[in-house]
Formats: sequence, C-alpha cells, structure tokens
Amino acid sequence: MRNLPGCRRVRHVRPHFLDLNLAAFQGHSRQSGYSTLITGIKGTRRFRRATAVAITSGALLTTGALTAAPAQAVTTPSIVAKGGYVMNNSTGTSLFTKAADTKRSTGSTTKIMTAKVVLAQSNLNLDATVTIKKEYSDYVVKNNASQAHLIVGDRVTVRQLLYGLMLPSGCDAAYALADKYGSGSTMSARVSNFIGKMNSAAKALKLKNTHFDSFDGIGKGTNYSTPRDLTKIASSAMKSANFRAIVKTKSYTAKTKTKTGSTRTMATWTNTNGLLSSYSGTIGVKTGSGPEAGYCLVFAATRNGKTVIGTVLSSTSIPNRESDAKKLLTYGFAK
Repeated sequence: MRNLPGCRRVRHVRPHFLDLNLAAFQGHSRQSGYSTLITGIKGTRRFRRATAVAITSGALLTTGALTAAPAQAVTTPSIVAKGGYVMNNSTGTSLFTKAADTKRSTGSTTKIMTAKVVLAQSNLNLDATVTIKKEYSDYVVKNNASQAHLIVGDRVTVRQLLYGLMLPSGCDAAYALADKYGSGSTMSARVSNFIGKMNSAAKALKLKNTHFDSFDGIGKGTNYSTPRDLTKIASSAMKSANFRAIVKTKSYTAKTKTKTGSTRTMATWTNTNGLLSSYSGTIGVKTGSGPEAGYCLVFAATRNGKTVIGTVLSSTSIPNRESDAKKLLTYGFAK
C-alpha cells in the first residue's frame, strides 16, 4: 500500500481485547479508504480508554471503596431504675453500667443464690421429697410474702420446690429448701447454716458488695447486692442445666403427694418474669420487689448465638423494670 500524504505507514494493529471491533482494522481496504482507517484507530483508542475506566471502577466497587457506609452509632439507653448492669455472658465484658456497684436491697432476686446453693449440693437428688411444715406456711402469712401455696403435710420433690421458688417466687418453697439443705439440729440452725452457704458462694465468686441475711430476700437490714454482683451470680447459676430449664419455663403444674398418699394437682405456677412472653430470645432469670428494693429484674436473652445478661435494681414499677431490661438487652446485642 502506498504512503498516504501526512500519514505514516500503518503496518499492523494488534487487538488487545476479545470484544474489539474488528471493523476498525479493515479501514485499510481499498473500498473503505483513508478516512475509515483513521476512524477505526480513534475508535480503538476510545474503546481502550473506556475499558480501562470500566475495569478501574469495577475494582473500586469490588473493594467496597465506593460503597462503604459509616457504622451507625449505638445510643446509650436511659433507664428508670436506680441501678443497672449488662454484660456479654460469654466473655464477661461489661456493656452498660449505671451505679453498677452501689449496694441495694435485692428483693426476691436473692432466690437466684438460693437455687444456686441447692443445685450445687453434692449427690443432689431432685426427686427427693420434703414434707411441708406449718412453719413454712405461717412464715409467708406473717410476712405477707409471695408464695407457691404449698399445703402443710404434702410431700413435695426438690425439683418441684425449685420451680415453686423461681416461678411464683414462693417464699414458702425457699424456707423448705433452706431447712432441707442447711445443717443443724434445729430449724433455726439449719436456716442459718444455709444462709452461710449463700454467703460462702458469694465469696467464692469474689463478690465484695454482696451479703445475705435471708434465704428469700425478706431481709433484716443486711441483705444486699449490686447490679454487677447479681449479674455475676446469675451468670454462674446459668451454668447449671437444671437452673436454665427452670428459669426459662413460663408455667409449671406440680403433682404432690398428700398425707394419705393420694396425688394433689397444684394450681399452676406462672413465671413472674414477663420478658419470657414479650422479648424474643429471653431465657431467664428472676424478678424481685419490695418496699425497700423497689422493682428489680435479673434478665438474660440469647440471639444469634450471643447471650446478654444483666440486672436492674430499684425501678419504679413492673412495666418500667421490664422496659428498662428490654432497652438494655437491645443495647447489649447492638454492642
């Protein structure tokens, strides 16, 4: 081919892309002439530039450089309760604190330790029976305390007593368990010994702001704990499969043995922990209330393999303690 005026000889153009417009390289044909050749070369250059831009943009999109969004901040919740604490149950990492180490009356959340001590007994037989004494009944009447409505003379299993302790928060069940698992020749001595075991268990957990002077939370002025300590007690108790099974149960109907040997079907015990029915993933653990304690709740829930556990002490009502707990659980899962 002759050299065209003002144009160097184009010896060969090698395509670098599989989908290159081959017509651009046919511009040297006799039919197309000089203008087709130039147009083909320019088109090739534009194609290369466009392809380079597309490849670069794709790389940026692949690495997320153009699509990454900033992480949303998690707002620390405000709660009504005077004290609160939340932690990751697996790691023990603190997720929320509000007066977490301030000593307060704990009400019936004390019964978490009562159950923990019973379940820690060596050679424990949950099917062993306890005969209900008049003293247990008189005690709840005298103190206007929450009860499982156990019948004097009935033989009740330890397992049933634990359900009666944790679901309706029966102080009569707590008394029966303390009498059963304390050591001593008198009821008073056995109860005192059992409370000593509760304090020993707190010491073993290295809790410096917890002390028990009762088996059920009806204290004598020195029954106290903190949101952080109660959460740790509950976390330890939750290691027991029996404890976990009890505190996640919404209702339970016990069949006890009467004095004559017949079977008595007790009125169904309903768990006082409203979160079991109102917050998805809730697995426990215990409510508490009283004139000094206010409204308390130790709570735990599991979502997507993560368990969050915590405590609110001295809230102002049942709805408020549950609202506080829900806020803290949701916050804990978001952290």
